[in-house]
Amino acid sequence: MGIATAIGGIIGHAFLYALSFEWKLIGWIASMFSIMLVERASIEYALPLIHNRIGNIFKWVNLVELCTFITLTCIRLDFFFVEVHSSYGLLIVVASLNIYVFTKLKTPGSKIFLIAVGFSAIAALIYMNKWSISVWFNYNDISHVLMSISALFFYFGARRIIIDPFPELQAEPAK
Repeated sequence: MGIATAIGGIIGHAFLYALSFEWKLIGWIASMFSIMLVERASIEYALPLIHNRIGNIFKWVNLVELCTFITLTCIRLDFFFVEVHSSYGLLIVVASLNIYVFTKLKTPGSKIFLIAVGFSAIAALIYMNKWSISVWFNYNDISHVLMSISALFFYFGARRIIIDPFPELQAEPAK
């Protein structure tokens, strides 16, 4: 996600004057793929708490929506499809699954993932409303900085999940 954000900021914005519009696809596709991976990680993380059939449905929908939105984005060359894919992936899939896990087990990894989703949502609001500080630090720049912070929180959350996935489910030590 951090790499996708950097590619989008550098190729898709900073050097757009020297490249054709189609170069934006590199960052857009990398972004959509990274969102798909965060969705998949959240699905896998929630699997011990949800029915296998529901987990399998989430996995298939995850692949279908990625293919659909990449196809639409490449055909139409429109960032709107990247926004829809990211909104759906982060707000519907990642947030809902991590809220579910957090309410059940109070896991720190889920809490950190939810903070990351929050930073992504703020970045999206700034981008959609075109809120800028100046022409030299506009909504594109602000949203990319916030997306980088979001990627960092996803990294911290993933590390926490890997180190201690479900501390509450582990057996209590003998007294």
